[in-house]
Amino acid sequence: MRATKVLDSFPAGHPHGCWFAEEYAARCRERGERATVVMDLERDAFLVVAPLPAPDAARNPAA
Repeated sequence: MRATKVLDSFPAGHPHGCWFAEEYAARCRERGERATVVMDLERDAFLVVAPLPAPDAARNPAA
């Protein structure tokens, strides 16, 4: 499992909660971020997340 950063959270109880999350993720992807939407069952929310860079990639950006 890769480490991720939560970019934003949207309530799942809203009738169109996943739409807002998907739209936000699409805007992030347009800016070059690798954003995706996941469901957090404990918080009952849609999370827009982006993977954190691997530790090796930070030390060796040419890889």
